[in-house]
Amino acid sequence: MTTMGEDYYATLKVGNGASSDDIKKAYRRLAMKWHPDKNPNNRKEAEANFKRISEAYEVLSDSEKRAIYDQYGEEGLKGQFAPPSPTTSSCFSNGNGPNGFRFNPKNAEDIFAEFFGANAFPNMGSTGSRPGGSRFNDKPHGFSQGNSAYPSYRDSYDRGGSSAGPRKDPPIESKLKCTLEELYNGAVRKMKISRDVLNGSGKTVTIQEVLSIEIKPGWKKGTKITFPEKGNEQLGVVAADLVFVIDERPHDLFRREGNDLVLVQKISLVEALTGFSVTIPTLSGKTLNLTFNDIIYPGYEKIIPKEGMPIAKEHGRKGNFRIKFEIRFPSKLSPEQKAGIKRILGGHA
Repeated sequence: MTTMGEDYYATLKVGNGASSDDIKKAYRRLAMKWHPDKNPNNRKEAEANFKRISEAYEVLSDSEKRAIYDQYGEEGLKGQFAPPSPTTSSCFSNGNGPNGFRFNPKNAEDIFAEFFGANAFPNMGSTGSRPGGSRFNDKPHGFSQGNSAYPSYRDSYDRGGSSAGPRKDPPIESKLKCTLEELYNGAVRKMKISRDVLNGSGKTVTIQEVLSIEIKPGWKKGTKITFPEKGNEQLGVVAADLVFVIDERPHDLFRREGNDLVLVQKISLVEALTGFSVTIPTLSGKTLNLTFNDIIYPGYEKIIPKEGMPIAKEHGRKGNFRIKFEIRFPSKLSPEQKAGIKRILGGHA
């Protein structure tokens, strides 16, 4: 292959043996990235790149033009060599080359519109005199000399439109219910999704993906995990972000209060007054063997430091483990029991 002049394959970031689908995918990705209306702060560079991308796609997506380019390079296209067969003359016009042929690239906007549809960027204004309101002046490659032919942010508002560039769909939120064990120890959840995407030809196809969500120890209800642009794709619209919002499943034993874990331990009145021992499981898998000799009164709370939930933003730190008590009182007492209680507690028989 001759590589005189512009390397169209390098421009589209594809190999010399790229298939038609490869070339379409490359153009779609690069054209959306470098469209000047998506680069208002870097417009001059964007215009130059968009021009090169459009020309490269026009040549490599056409088998006859590509054949000439592969044999003679850019100079062959633009008048240094004759095309290999009469059928290719449609992509040339009379020029000043030695064989009377010169390749004239299409308007960059026209290539973009043919590929993505006329309303790929529905909010952009129009300039020029083309039917349908071209966004580009009638200059080679679709760009004017001097001021940009693309409407500015302010221009679109002056015409009653909105800001330039494709709009983005609002985020799609979904609750992700987690057990307290997952939020304590951390976990990895796999979520299978189906969504519509655009293939290299701009057609919609449905695909399935598996998203991996790493749940960090200490995450709380309301924590959000965002997968950018994993919503459905459509022309002229940036796909929505997919957002999973952590939700907490109720636990059989524990309740979370901030970074603390709370357990309500039921005990009898006798245990509250005379003491008791208890074995309590924890979310880490170990057990706590506790003995209480103090009198347990209503509102009494036992605090065990650093046995609560991990603190997500402070590695190695944990909240407290708080034990509250629910004292079960007898439903009735015999006269003898009442007299005995009064005698023991200092009352009068």
